[in-house]
Amino acid sequence: MAKAKKSQPEKFEFRAEMKQLLHLIVHSLYTHPEIFLRELISNSSDALNKIRFRGLTDKNILDPNADLKITITLDEKKNQFSIEDTGIGMTKDELINEIGTVAHSGTLEFLQKLSKEKKPLDGQLIGQFGVGFYSVFMVTDEVTIETRYAEADSKGYRWTSKGEGTFSIEEIDRKQRGTKILFTLKEEAKEFAEEYRIKDVIRKYSNFVDFPIYVDKEQVNRVTALWQKQKSELKKEELDEFYKFLSNDFQPPAGFMHFNIEGAVNFKSLIFIPDTAPPTFFREDLEKTVHLYSNKIFIQDNAKELLPEYLRFVKGVVDTEDLPLNVSREWVQNSPVIAKIKNTLVSKILGFLEEWSKTEPEKFKKFHQNFGPLFKTGINTDFTNRDKIIDLLRFESTVTEKDQFTSLKNYVSRMKDNQKEIYYLTGENMDIIKRSPNLEYFREKDIEVLLLTDPVDIFIIPSIPEYDKKPLKSIEKADIDMDVDDKNREEALNENLSKSLIDVFKETLGDKVEDVIESKRLVDSPATLVSGKEALDSSMERMMKYMDKDFTGSKKILEINTRHPLIKNLSRINMVDSKSTILRDCIVQLYEGIQVLNQNLESPGEFIKRMTEIMVKATEK
Repeated sequence: MAKAKKSQPEKFEFRAEMKQLLHLIVHSLYTHPEIFLRELISNSSDALNKIRFRGLTDKNILDPNADLKITITLDEKKNQFSIEDTGIGMTKDELINEIGTVAHSGTLEFLQKLSKEKKPLDGQLIGQFGVGFYSVFMVTDEVTIETRYAEADSKGYRWTSKGEGTFSIEEIDRKQRGTKILFTLKEEAKEFAEEYRIKDVIRKYSNFVDFPIYVDKEQVNRVTALWQKQKSELKKEELDEFYKFLSNDFQPPAGFMHFNIEGAVNFKSLIFIPDTAPPTFFREDLEKTVHLYSNKIFIQDNAKELLPEYLRFVKGVVDTEDLPLNVSREWVQNSPVIAKIKNTLVSKILGFLEEWSKTEPEKFKKFHQNFGPLFKTGINTDFTNRDKIIDLLRFESTVTEKDQFTSLKNYVSRMKDNQKEIYYLTGENMDIIKRSPNLEYFREKDIEVLLLTDPVDIFIIPSIPEYDKKPLKSIEKADIDMDVDDKNREEALNENLSKSLIDVFKETLGDKVEDVIESKRLVDSPATLVSGKEALDSSMERMMKYMDKDFTGSKKILEINTRHPLIKNLSRINMVDSKSTILRDCIVQLYEGIQVLNQNLESPGEFIKRMTEIMVKATEK
């Protein structure tokens, strides 16, 4: 500590009510005591930035060749802490007006107004005035500042306070430029005299400060603030390492975006798309997305307000000069600055993904496989960017190769001249969905059908009623418009025979089905079940049953293929004996066989028993 002069310290009164203010700091402004270190480093960084700027034009400053750095010294035995910078320092007037006043931006008036209105001092006050220095009173009972301004003829001063309404200033014999803050830690805060603890806090909050931070002669902050560099200066190796540091991922990212936005809002950003989905991807409470900084000083490590939920997989950093350092989560949530940054970020990320889809389709495919289920949900939440998101959706179809995908735009480009609708089919997996009898007509006509196996698709597709003025229609619906050319198909039953057999089907199945009709969609299968115009398709019904065990789906419509040999055989039996047991058993077995195919059969035992009885009768002669 510098040697004091013989003059007596001058005592001053704080101009604001410190007891109220300190209560606000300890109980509202800061969640964790470790924040004091972030605040002190931030102040030191500001002082160093000021002297660096002044040194560009003024060579007569004190210690012009001094290294720009921050030094932290610890004494674990005595619980002592000090932080010193070689920045611009402070004059006596600044100690009185800047430090002593605490809230030179109207805090006193603000507190008085709150007092009159009897409002509590809650976290929403954060950021409305600068009180970062006073966070030290969370970890100590008394603080000393030793400082000397950058002018060559300046004097050194010591400022001391217990934060209880007064402070003292005395002149000291300090040789070097800059500021040193020192204090003895409270017993409950003695952890901050431990070297490893301080290093951890620095790496967490201040790793990207643009000046070296030394703890007992060892530099701690070795990660460069890459987002402050020009994009052309960035190297892949350092980007990969920075991403790994930021995300705790072991793999390099799939890609990155570097923004330097100036205009209605100013911010720099470095955004990464992970190469793989992390194990905690569906554990939102364990996921960290974008880190928020204010002038390279850490604010939040999971700034959810900067991105919508469907882009939660994104990692990176946003650094803005438009945001006060001392901000609460409530302030961030309602900040117009954050809202503008969010809008810009979302637009940039969607633009980046669109470019990827055109120039790097394999990367985009991997992105879709990793994060598609989450990304798709954006069409139901982000209505501003809904059209852009829809264009980025990808699906398998009857014309795509295995593990390949198509966009709705490409689907439309391949539509038949007379095709008016975009067709899709949902199912639990691709093996089941490709065996669906409902695909037969579309295969015969060479009409493309989207094959949707992602559970999310069940919820999002109904919210896309049309694309490029083409309605999206499930081929499980009964009201599909099909153009059937009977000349190229096997002869069907005549109208009377069909009607007679359909009546027997209806009588046999009763209330198990909504209706029985002749099918136009079937080619190779004897029958299928479809949904009515207003009914949910089978996949949606299964999902509803998973969520609500008491959910009862709507009855299906049974379509029978009157061209199929089995149906013709049943028609011949019906002509002889409409009450035939084998006829009725075959009808029920046919119905339940479709239920097996759709994984909806509730009594497989009865199905197997009936099948055995039918085979016994068929082999009697």
